[in-house]
Amino acid sequence: MKIHEFQAKELLSDYNVPIQRGHVVYSSNEIEKTIEKVQNEFNSDAVVVKAQIHAGGRGKGGGVKFCPSTESAIESANEILGMNLITHQTGEEGKLVNQILITEALDIEKEFYFALMFDRAKNADVFIVSIEGGVDIEEVAEQTPEKIVKAWVNNDTYPLDKAVNTIIDALGLNSFNDALEIFTNIYNCYSNSDCNLLEINPLVITEDQKIIALDAKVDIDSNALFRQEKISKFHDTSEEDPLELKASEYGLNYIKLDGNVGCMVNGAGLAMATMDIVKHHGGEPANFLDVGGAANVDTIKNGFKIILSDPNVKSVLINIFGGIVRCDRVANGVIQAVKELNLNVGVVVRLQGTNAKLAKQILDESDIELISAETIDEAAKKAVELVS
Repeated sequence: MKIHEFQAKELLSDYNVPIQRGHVVYSSNEIEKTIEKVQNEFNSDAVVVKAQIHAGGRGKGGGVKFCPSTESAIESANEILGMNLITHQTGEEGKLVNQILITEALDIEKEFYFALMFDRAKNADVFIVSIEGGVDIEEVAEQTPEKIVKAWVNNDTYPLDKAVNTIIDALGLNSFNDALEIFTNIYNCYSNSDCNLLEINPLVITEDQKIIALDAKVDIDSNALFRQEKISKFHDTSEEDPLELKASEYGLNYIKLDGNVGCMVNGAGLAMATMDIVKHHGGEPANFLDVGGAANVDTIKNGFKIILSDPNVKSVLINIFGGIVRCDRVANGVIQAVKELNLNVGVVVRLQGTNAKLAKQILDESDIELISAETIDEAAKKAVELVS
């Protein structure tokens, strides 16, 4: 689960990590009062106005503005709040800015890149830092990879204090007495909050020699939210695709894509393979949809509802391997769903596994138009042909 910058900074602040401070604005009638509050708190007319959306590249897209005066702050805040912000991560459709963060303006001496994530290859958390901050780390990795330093943390093999000292050396922060404490606190925030990613870009040194998290991006493991009461309240449904939200209510794993071949599959691995084969035959998947290992009539029906809510879908490919789930039950679910939903797109069905022969018989004897297939390759090819 992604959270906003101001929420990520709140988490960091809970662990005594110095942050760029400020206040959130949710409506235009709060703008002038909040700007005045920030100016008074930090004894400066200059502030920074920052759009709060779940996407990077806000600055390049016009969603972050340094404002040296009250007038420019009011103008920028009114411009950014409610704008449709387009960045390299939002796509052409952009994201609506429903809240902005108005912060203190800091005099910056140096900028660094900092991130924490899990390295599956080493089965350890990894610090990733660079002396090139404030830019896309992908650009640094491609153009000057020698400027990126990694340090791993694993209780058995890689001690935390060793990793922290490695990144302090890499960033040249040995003279900062609080560096060890700050980076240790950031790691504790990352670990205790069940983060998939904690990124600070940039992490800065101010002219008065303070280490500050100027920005913060956090992605939380959604499977751990049951033990993260505070963080679970940070969930912003306005930042999510409505279809993905609806699918979640149905207990389905759905991600909308840009193609026109709807895919309904059980199991994430089989779903990925199905999409690959659709692309192999020249098609474009409209979605990732995993109906899970216990697919039944309601699951199939709800899966159809979600897939067909996307107007781009011109055919539907159902690829089910019956292990725990029985193929005959899936077949009955497909028939019932097609009848109730009055489908106007072609449907290709491939069922293998438990009771597959019975399932094929049920489909063949039904009075609905379905295209059956024996193999995943055949099924994908037929689904693509329907939209060609």
